[in-house]
Amino acid sequence: MGIIWLILGFFLLVIGGEYLVRSSVALSFKFNISKMVIGMTVVSFATSAPELLVSVQAALTGSPAIALNNVIGSNIANIGLVLGIIALVGSIVVDKAFYKMNWPVMMLFSIALYYFLWNDKILSTLEGFILFFGIIIFLIILIKKSKNYAAEDEVDETLAIVSNFRIVVWLLIGATALYFGSEWLVDGAKKFAVSIGVSEAVIGVSVIAIGTSVPELAASIMAAIKQEKAISLGNLIGSNIFNIGSVLGLTAIIKPIPVTETQILSNDIFWMLAFAFVLLPMVFIKKKFEITRAKGFVLVLAYGVFMFLIFTSK
Repeated sequence: MGIIWLILGFFLLVIGGEYLVRSSVALSFKFNISKMVIGMTVVSFATSAPELLVSVQAALTGSPAIALNNVIGSNIANIGLVLGIIALVGSIVVDKAFYKMNWPVMMLFSIALYYFLWNDKILSTLEGFILFFGIIIFLIILIKKSKNYAAEDEVDETLAIVSNFRIVVWLLIGATALYFGSEWLVDGAKKFAVSIGVSEAVIGVSVIAIGTSVPELAASIMAAIKQEKAISLGNLIGSNIFNIGSVLGLTAIIKPIPVTETQILSNDIFWMLAFAFVLLPMVFIKKKFEITRAKGFVLVLAYGVFMFLIFTSK
């Protein structure tokens, strides 16, 4: 039954996330918020809602390993799986903002998370506030610096004329689907872990992490195939920053997250740091400022090795 609840949970999270983004953007237009600000704040937070609900649900129900590795695994999947597959579809051009702003901030958040967990084996409420405050500062700087932010084109203008009734309905559908989806996903993950004899940390860093990355992967691949718009490396890096700052930050504020399984600090988080770090030299070797198909293949291969090792290592 564990796998059934997992699938149902994923399904509801996808639906809930979609309706929450739609309703949030439509509501933002009602308050005359600019498209740039909507794209950088409202959409970013709304798309983090599935991961947030899963992490909060896991923390509150006594599964902190799932709460932590949901984010750690998602960050690994965003670079190794999502970015790697998109690059295989077509090379990705990297702008200078990557090494001037996005990559350093991602590394800063990643290292901060490692230090907070390593220091006392718990992500405390205070540390959660620090991470979340860091996200707010990051957004303020981005909004001031980015007058032509790419997300401006990603905000659907048709949502500006949606009726208030429809917005309320979408909000109710999104909130309900996210609530039950997160509950079923975490419950299913626990049962699935027991049934195949692996830890909750392994399920969190693999199955759940991939599941929460699937919608973004599918949308990015379709955009790359149709060549409708450029795929921004900054968007994926921004997702990793938000996962740490908003998802784990807010979860820790609600309930401190202890490290209950040693492999999180001895293995999983180092993979996250490695995937984040390797992007910098990768951007500068051979074809500079471009993630080529060859580089994409290396990322996917490395992700495959990671997945193999976490399921075979004892």
